Amino acid sequence: MLLACAVLGCTATACTGDAGVAGTPGAAGVRDPYFPKLGNGGYDVTHYDLRLAVDRKAEQLTGTATITARATQDLSAFHLDLVGLDVTGATVEGRPAAVNRAGGELVLRPDAEVADRLRRGRTFETVVRYSGAPRTLTDADGSHEGWLRTADGAVALGEPAGGPAWFPGNHHPSDKATYTVAVTVPEGLTAVSNGELVARRATEGASGDPARTTYTWRTSEPMASYLATVAIGRFVTKESRTDEGLAVLTAVDPEVAAEAEPELARIPQILDWEAERFGPYPFRSAGAIVDRAEDSEYALETQSRPYYPGPPTTGLLVHEMAHQWFGDSVTPATWRDMWLNEGFATYAEWLWSEDHEDTPARESFEEAYADDANWAFPPAEPPTAADVSQPPVYGRGAMVVHRLRLAVDDDERFFALLRGWTRAHRHGNASTADFTAYAEKATGLDLSRLWSVWLYGDERPADPAKPDLPAH
Repeated sequence: MLLACAVLGCTATACTGDAGVAGTPGAAGVRDPYFPKLGNGGYDVTHYDLRLAVDRKAEQLTGTATITARATQDLSAFHLDLVGLDVTGATVEGRPAAVNRAGGELVLRPDAEVADRLRRGRTFETVVRYSGAPRTLTDADGSHEGWLRTADGAVALGEPAGGPAWFPGNHHPSDKATYTVAVTVPEGLTAVSNGELVARRATEGASGDPARTTYTWRTSEPMASYLATVAIGRFVTKESRTDEGLAVLTAVDPEVAAEAEPELARIPQILDWEAERFGPYPFRSAGAIVDRAEDSEYALETQSRPYYPGPPTTGLLVHEMAHQWFGDSVTPATWRDMWLNEGFATYAEWLWSEDHEDTPARESFEEAYADDANWAFPPAEPPTAADVSQPPVYGRGAMVVHRLRLAVDDDERFFALLRGWTRAHRHGNASTADFTAYAEKATGLDLSRLWSVWLYGDERPADPAKPDLPAH
């Protein structure tokens, strides 16, 4: 309690509620094994309403975040994750709240009257007004995230910890919420985000200021904050629908639009194929955002609208769209469970090659098995935060899935297992333990031996053809 008071910059009396305030401060961080400072305790966000405005070069951001949350304990104060931006004011339930900063933590302390109402189970609304130059952050592995400047604007990418660079929130994948994102940009620029475009409103500039356009996007299905994005720039947009009526929207930098078009045209085909393998597509729309190759170092499975630096290949489209099931709809409980994202998305690439390129998954497995990089550490136990996106999580993670397929020894049952898994945890969170329990119940198999070798083992098996389960 004294530590919490020190962070808040308040007296022990105020923090403990001796001045008539019920409740205690929510925790800073949720003790993720790799990112312990991400996320916050004491509440669960249900909806973010983000109102953003940027300048011509998307270098300055002004924002108002309205956060609807449910208290999971009696609260006297609570934390939000926010990096770098200046807070100009905040309210809780419409009344001014005291605001303190401690590194990447924003601490809000409602007045006594409001705090007395923030009991467990109560839904409450917080408004934070902020502005400044959003930061580009450097991950533990040296890659960049947060607010990335592009040739004609910016893009916000959040995996694993970039979300706090552009909006305050509970930035851990375990706290998913719905979103409304309205972005006002100067005339000539477009703002693209997740979900569906629900409004586009142009306004004339005043006193010589340029005209501006506000794009409002809505994500109605729960989304982890690391999957939220805003891309600002000059885009060629195209809308279409799949045979099943699913809306597909692509936004492509005009310099690469012609090159990207043939592959992007395959999105409906890929989605239909993945729906057959993994179950119904989990969101109301799909698509892609394509910038220039130099605008980012990596592609990312931003929910419903993956981001690509340069025209994507078919394999990359298959991978990022498979994440809509594995990672976006079924989201990891902690960052230790990252292999459930990347292993399944990589295996989707192997399945596509098997079905469309006459390359059996066995050959992809053998290639991954021979790659020393995949044996640096067990995929379910990355040594550090810098390792959660390294080759074993992808390649060896996919090997785990293939060994499970061999153990099931019946493709109809195996793919039924995959579809059942995405259905059981649709729009939720799941851990490795959850998947283990589900797979063992669905198959009737004891997977401990398979897991000990392929998911948790330190050594590469000498004989990859050796069965992982005793003969029936």
